[in-house]
Amino acid sequence: MRFLREIYSFRSLPIAVLVGLIGAHSPGALAEDSLKDGYCDPYKNYSCLDTYLGTDVLERFFNYYILEVGHGTAPADPNAPPGRRDDWPRAAATVPPMAYSEWPAGALTYIGVTRPNSADSPLMVAIANTDAGKWLADNHIQIYGWVEAGFNVSTNPAGRYTNNPVAYTYSADSVDLNQAVVYVERLPDTVQTDHIDWGFRASAIYGNDYRYTNSYGLGSYQFNKDNKANGWDLPMEYIDIYDPFIGQGFNLRIGRYISIPDIEAQLAPNNLTYVHSITYAWDNYTNNGIVGSLQVTKDIMWQLGIDDGTETPIWHSGLNIRNQFNSAASVAAGGPATDVLYPGSTYPKDPGNQPSVVTCLQVKWNDGWDTFYPCIDGINKANWGYNNLQWHGFTYYHRFNDEWHVDFESYYLSEHGVVNILNSEALAIYNAGGTPFSPQNIPKNSTNLAACKSSQLTCDVWAASALMYLNYTPNPLNNVSLRLEYYNDPQGWRTGVANYDLHGTEYFDTAISWQVWLSPQIEFRPEISYWKSFEVNAFGSSSNGVAASPGTKNGMVEFAADVTIHF
Repeated sequence: MRFLREIYSFRSLPIAVLVGLIGAHSPGALAEDSLKDGYCDPYKNYSCLDTYLGTDVLERFFNYYILEVGHGTAPADPNAPPGRRDDWPRAAATVPPMAYSEWPAGALTYIGVTRPNSADSPLMVAIANTDAGKWLADNHIQIYGWVEAGFNVSTNPAGRYTNNPVAYTYSADSVDLNQAVVYVERLPDTVQTDHIDWGFRASAIYGNDYRYTNSYGLGSYQFNKDNKANGWDLPMEYIDIYDPFIGQGFNLRIGRYISIPDIEAQLAPNNLTYVHSITYAWDNYTNNGIVGSLQVTKDIMWQLGIDDGTETPIWHSGLNIRNQFNSAASVAAGGPATDVLYPGSTYPKDPGNQPSVVTCLQVKWNDGWDTFYPCIDGINKANWGYNNLQWHGFTYYHRFNDEWHVDFESYYLSEHGVVNILNSEALAIYNAGGTPFSPQNIPKNSTNLAACKSSQLTCDVWAASALMYLNYTPNPLNNVSLRLEYYNDPQGWRTGVANYDLHGTEYFDTAISWQVWLSPQIEFRPEISYWKSFEVNAFGSSSNGVAASPGTKNGMVEFAADVTIHF
């Protein structure tokens, strides 16, 4: 068997020769080698794909990796139906080397461009000739995922949280299992226009990145009690119902999903760079609710939905818990004898859990090479919650030509009545258990406090950002991204770094990232970045930011890289 012969030959090869051998499986070399061995090239003759792969599941699995090395796509089945409506705007990009083929939009299966069984998965190919694989294929269900690991070296002291408020590599000089992810998925057919279809996704994540999908009340003891370095989460659990007879197509999503807006995404293959911007690090992560996406015309899509807030499960709705205010502890800390923030015997588990509105409008022009996508997300009374972020903003994308395009995002976040860390009475109440987010209720990684005027018990807070990616794609396996970002967090509410003299906590960063694909299944992302904070030393602190602790440095340089392997 071809697979066994190659594995045997790998055993005694030095690394340099092994890399050269893998590289030899370029399209031309593979075709020549195939002729010698009596095998065909599935990129030239798709009908012999099964012959090339073999019959054993493990053999097929690894042979498929070898087959795709040096290619930007899977071998194309000439009998497959079109993957895009004929009159639809052209694709924005390709995967690889980009993280997306359509300009990113959330809480829907892309209308007009989605076919069932369209994920390129070595696992699904490996089991395709088994009874289980045939049943999954016949029912349009796929099981696939990836493993991502990375490292970073920075100018901050080594240790946990010393890179904060930089996220995803928040621990300086570390090696991390960022995420191991599994999807079980059925995609609705949104290209066709003659029948109602449906889909679903059940997902699980394990690794360091679980903290960036954490929903208070769903396995959150890992983050909010134990502060585990690695943990699990279920970031997407939803069903889709697709109706082609409403407008140009209508998708209804019900369940838990990644929040609608943003250029960036938590899931590694959906993000351009390894290390995320501050804009995304302290943003909305997930919502639970119902969102309808109506394709009004081929160029205009409108979304409207209702959810229960941000990072909060439906079972917290209307849930009250005992007020743990300790009068003696408050007085001893210089606070009042009564809880003037939450005066009742109980308070809500999460006051941010309440009916909330999301709506977006996506407008395309220039045959799909320009897109403007304004959104509001999680809009409600805006009272202080675990992560009750009121998101107002937009993304804009423009492709200049086949090699260059730009992504731009700006948002304004706000919240009301956040406890003032600079007021001794408010801080005493908080530490004595007088709020839903006091240490007695959330021992670790609670929502941040705010640096308000010292006379205020609470204050209204905001944060704003401007983020840009400039992308250069010289070929189907390489892309280079330049990121520029400005972020303003004047009360230290999002980043956890208080600005005690109230001049504003502002950040600037820039990064250059190179996305290198060996094949559609294996990606490397080395990058170098520079981060600067103004007015406050934001970097180099070993605190987790809960008490809005300042750092020791106002700037840092970081080199980081990761590898993502799909299965």
